[in-house]
Amino acid sequence: MSTQASNTRSELTAESTAQLDVLGDECARTILVATSDGPKTAKELTKRTDSSSATVYRRINNLLESDLLAECVRFEDDGSHTTAYEATVDQLRVRIDADGIDVALANADP
Repeated sequence: MSTQASNTRSELTAESTAQLDVLGDECARTILVATSDGPKTAKELTKRTDSSSATVYRRINNLLESDLLAECVRFEDDGSHTTAYEATVDQLRVRIDADGIDVALANADP
């Protein structure tokens, strides 16, 4: 019995490609996990990821552009407020078939 590998190349949409690319980065994954239980500031995420603030902001921007993260305002007890970030998904499904690769997101509960 012979098995042949196919040279057929599956095409991804630009959005699916960006989502998979950003999830390939450990810092971005850490940010997504950290923000899944509530909004976090960039400063909090910098401490959580043990990365530079410039790296964290780049990953935040990538996650925002990929619709995996949302920006929000977090109000403090003293009345001040700050920009924070929260995961917008709690599930990502990747389907691979003859038509290509499809990425489906399931939104986190509001």
